[in-house]
Amino acid sequence: MGRTGVLLLNLGGPEQIDDVRPFLFNLFSDPEIIRLPFPWLQKPLAWLISTLRSKRSQENYLAIGGGSPLRQVTEAQAVALEEQLKEKGDPVGIYIGMRYWHPFTEEAIAKIKRDRIDNLVILPLYPQFSISTSGSSFRLLEKLWQEDPSLNRINYTVVRSWYEQPGYLQAMAQLIAQELDQFSHPDEVTIFFSAHGVPVSYVEEAGDPYQKEIEECTDLIMQTLNRPNPHVLAYQSRVGPVEWLKPYTEDAIQKLANEGVQNLLVVPISFVSEHIETLQEIDIEYREIAEEAGIHNFRRVPALNTHPVFIKALADLVVNALNSPNVQLSEVTQMKKQVKMYPQERWEWGLTPSAEVWNGRLAMLGLIALLIELISGHGPLHLVGLL
Repeated sequence: MGRTGVLLLNLGGPEQIDDVRPFLFNLFSDPEIIRLPFPWLQKPLAWLISTLRSKRSQENYLAIGGGSPLRQVTEAQAVALEEQLKEKGDPVGIYIGMRYWHPFTEEAIAKIKRDRIDNLVILPLYPQFSISTSGSSFRLLEKLWQEDPSLNRINYTVVRSWYEQPGYLQAMAQLIAQELDQFSHPDEVTIFFSAHGVPVSYVEEAGDPYQKEIEECTDLIMQTLNRPNPHVLAYQSRVGPVEWLKPYTEDAIQKLANEGVQNLLVVPISFVSEHIETLQEIDIEYREIAEEAGIHNFRRVPALNTHPVFIKALADLVVNALNSPNVQLSEVTQMKKQVKMYPQERWEWGLTPSAEVWNGRLAMLGLIALLIELISGHGPLHLVGLL
């Protein structure tokens, strides 16, 4: 059988204040985060945004202790997963590959080569697939495989998404139930699922299945929870002049307050680890919005982190992947609609309806509007999955 490894994929986050600016540069350099009509403009724009926004971002990280806990949480998840697999009789090595900060995906692949791993399961720590999260990491890995022939000896398989996994759903339901029972009248609490947002164009033009998977996941969690509570789904962390998935979290909170809702339980539906979007955006920003709107009974379900049922679910995903036909990176990086996503060497300016839409929305006046918002600090700081 050879040596087996698991590569856990995540976005990464600055661990200390001095990391914030270079982290933001890495983030905004990714064309899946900000799409531009001219590839040569990507890094200069990333430098400008990261330089001008670093102070504001540092303030947000200071509000949650001075840095992102994501690496620490992910490492704890890796240790727990390794132990769970050992108990199942499947000893494996666990590797962590972050997209925008240490340990980078490239660092993880170097370790995998050094350890001469023969069989590899590539497992994103995103339950739902999106172009901008799992997709970005998958495309990077595909590029690494193309550039390094020595990787072809590794027998790998990819887990594309896993929002339907029963153990994951059960762990989410348990955490929600525990928080519901902290309210004096649990059945009167509105369960508020808040997912990170993506631009509408990702879904409508590029065929990103993210919205569909989020909606299905929400329904499955409610079925597993089996409580009579009303629930809503909204999307957080939008930025820039383009339209993002709606309803927006802040608007949905205000709407519920206007309808007389007094008890709100927020569920971070697309996150399995605590990070800035849970600790700062939800716990601080959205709590303030809710309280100002008249919702004073505001609670949040904690992220899964190392919840035992969740770790067992991850272990089951690994075992199932090893016992199933291999899924290649080339299979999971293709969208249903054939729109060129990455890389962006050749933009067909205005030659096709799709090109006109993609280029027009974040070019020229749109780009100017985006820069004004990013530089001025108005609107949310966070982008797709910013940790």
